[in-house]
Amino acid sequence: MAKKLTPSNINKFLLFKLPSAYFSGVRLKAISAQEATVTVKHRWINQNPFKSLYWATQGMASELATGVLVIQGIENSGEKISMLVQSQNGHFTKKATGRINFICTDGEKVKSAIDAAIATGEGQSLTLYAEGFNEAGERVSKFSYEWALKLRKKKV
Repeated sequence: MAKKLTPSNINKFLLFKLPSAYFSGVRLKAISAQEATVTVKHRWINQNPFKSLYWATQGMASELATGVLVIQGIENSGEKISMLVQSQNGHFTKKATGRINFICTDGEKVKSAIDAAIATGEGQSLTLYAEGFNEAGERVSKFSYEWALKLRKKKV
């Protein structure tokens, strides 16, 4: 059985493997089989010249919200599966200030794609979405990530 992914484990991972995300304030807040929530607070270190959250910081937080569900799905499968972002798109609807929560609710899509990769041995592609909401519950941005999943060949 794989080590359970927890916000604490992932946030430590950020510190050592993705320090730009960590020092920008990106943190995994919650994760379940279906949903992940990543939070980041607008601060001096992650702001743009317009005194709001820099788009790249929003990108790091939203990518983590989708990617951590993929990582969890792979861990739970017990298989060796590679993952890679193939494309990304972001849409911004409101100035991002204060604490922003990025939420991805595509856990079932992840499970289906991993199951298909294992069953067929063929690579799978899936699009996951993460939406960013401010403290008033207003959507400030929406990101999509196309993830490629491929079962690694077992060594003989």
